[in-house]
Amino acid sequence: MLAGSPSSHMSSSVLTSQGIFTTSRIGSSEFPNSGASSSFTQPMEDMNENEETDLLSISWNQDYGCFAAGTSHGFRIYNCEPCKETFRRDLKSGGFKIVEMLFRCNILALVGAVANSHYPPNKVLIWDDHQSRCIGEFTFRSDVRGVKLRRDRIVVVLEHKIYVYNFTDLKLLHQIETLANPRGLCCLSHYSNTFVLACPGLHKGQVRVEHFGLNVTKLINAHDSQIACFTLTLDGLLLATASVKGTLIRIFNTMDGSRLQEVRRGVDRAEINSIALSPNVQWLAASSDKGTVHVFSLRVRVFGEDSVTQPNAVQGPALFHQNSSSSLDPLISPNTGANPNSSLSFMRGVLPKYFSSEWSFAQFHLPEYTPFIVAFGSQNSVIIVGMDGSFDQVHGGEMVQQEYVRFLKFENRPR
Repeated sequence: MLAGSPSSHMSSSVLTSQGIFTTSRIGSSEFPNSGASSSFTQPMEDMNENEETDLLSISWNQDYGCFAAGTSHGFRIYNCEPCKETFRRDLKSGGFKIVEMLFRCNILALVGAVANSHYPPNKVLIWDDHQSRCIGEFTFRSDVRGVKLRRDRIVVVLEHKIYVYNFTDLKLLHQIETLANPRGLCCLSHYSNTFVLACPGLHKGQVRVEHFGLNVTKLINAHDSQIACFTLTLDGLLLATASVKGTLIRIFNTMDGSRLQEVRRGVDRAEINSIALSPNVQWLAASSDKGTVHVFSLRVRVFGEDSVTQPNAVQGPALFHQNSSSSLDPLISPNTGANPNSSLSFMRGVLPKYFSSEWSFAQFHLPEYTPFIVAFGSQNSVIIVGMDGSFDQVHGGEMVQQEYVRFLKFENRPR
C-alpha cells in the first residue's frame, strides 16, 4: 500500500502497488489487468427501476463529448452526440454529489451525497469502473466542494483550500489557499505539455492562475463582486469569468492577466451557471437562471489556433516555447467580432458604460430557475444539459433546436 503525504487535515491512500492510472476506455470490452485490491465495502448493485431517482449534479468530461450525472442512487454516464446513456452504477447506500470523469477512460472521481451512508461528502473515491472497485481515496475533515482530473493530476477543492496530487502515487504536490469557495470553483487546462489551474484568489473578485510548468502565478482582479463562474480554454491561455451579479462576462489573457474583451449578458442580476469557450476560441456561451443561453462572438484569437482542437497535441506555436522566456510574450491578439452594440455606442466614454456594451448575437430560451450547463458540439452546435433531466442540442447560428432528449425522467415533474 502506498500512503499519501500525512497531514493534520486529511489522510489519503491508494490501494495498489502498481499505481492507479490506466488508459482503458469506458464502454470497451478489452481492459488490461491492473492487479488492484478492493476496499469497496459495498459493490455497485442494480436498483429497482420503480424507485424514483433525483438528479444531484451534472458535469462535462474534459472534451465535452460526454457528461456525468450524479443521482440519489449512484451515477450515470451519457454520450453527447447522439445523447445516449453509456452506463449507470447504482448503490443501495445512496448517491453521489460529485462525479468527475477523465475523458472517456475507466477512472472516475466520486464524492458521496449527504444521504450516502457508506461514502460521506468529505471523502473522494477514485473509482475504476472496469474493476468495479475503489482503488484510491482521500478523506478530509470538511466536505469536498469539487474534484478536477487531468491525466497526470488529481485536484481536490475544499471550502478554503485546494490540494493538487500526482495521479500515479497520490503524492501531495501543491496546496493553495483561497477565499471561501462553497461552489468548488476550479478549472484546469488539459494539454499534456502544460498545466494551468484557475481558482478563486484570497480577495473578492480575484482569480488566481497557476502556470505550474512555468512556475508563474497570476492574480487577476476580474470583478468587483465575488466570482460566480469561470472557465479556461483547453490550453489554459484564455480565462472567461463572471461575478455573482451575472451581468458581465470578461475574457483574460492568463499569461499576463490583461483583459481582452467584455460582453454583457443583460442588465438584471442573474446567476451564471456555466460558461463555455468553443475549441476554436471564436465563440463563448453562457447559461443563467434567467432561462436563456447566450452566445457571443469573441474578438480574440490564440496564435497557432489550429492546435486548440487537439487536446493531446504537444506541438503548436502558442505552447511550443512554454519553458522559455518567449512564452511570456503576448499570445493573444484582437480579431473582428460580430456582437451587436447599442445604437449609442459611438458615444463611448461620454454615456455610461452600458451603452457601449457588446451583447450576445444569439439566444436560446429554456425554463427559468433551472441550472443548465453548456458546451460546444460539432458543426457549430451548442449542447445544453439541465438539472431537470433535459438535453438540448441547438444550431449555434440560428439557435434552432436539433435534438431534445429527456435523459432522466422525474415523477410528476414535467418540463
